[in-house]
Amino acid sequence: MTKNALAERAAAPNTAAKDAFESGEHDNVRQFPATGKKDYFIERDGVRFAGMHLLVEMWNARGLDDPDLIKKTLCDSALAADATILHAHMHRFSPYGGVSGVVVLAESHISIHTWPERGYAAIDIFMCGKCDPHKAIPVLRATFQPGSLQVSEHKRGLIP
Repeated sequence: MTKNALAERAAAPNTAAKDAFESGEHDNVRQFPATGKKDYFIERDGVRFAGMHLLVEMWNARGLDDPDLIKKTLCDSALAADATILHAHMHRFSPYGGVSGVVVLAESHISIHTWPERGYAAIDIFMCGKCDPHKAIPVLRATFQPGSLQVSEHKRGLIP
């Protein structure tokens, strides 16, 4: 199954993606040499950590009250980062129409909380393995067209 097919089916759990991930047929995984166990930690510039967590703040953004648009955008941004989509769920609130949602990834998650009445969205992008969460940002920017976008980056699970 292609990653695009995964995005199209993100509303339902994807057993094919889960099976491939659990069987080790997943290209974002290293093996521990001594034990053969899977290792999803990242090593960059001599530092090992669990994954990169981006906190994205968008102001004066559009489309923040449309759960279908948000779901498609989060799935597209996951694919742009080379992540594997397992499941997606969005919930629309009343009376203002804010949306909270999550795309569960084999490599972690992307979540969003929107306040359309303020044009504001808070997005978390957390990924382990070889995925690049920064590649999700252009997809988010193109769809939501924020007047302002700030990103803070955090290494999670730093090994002391």
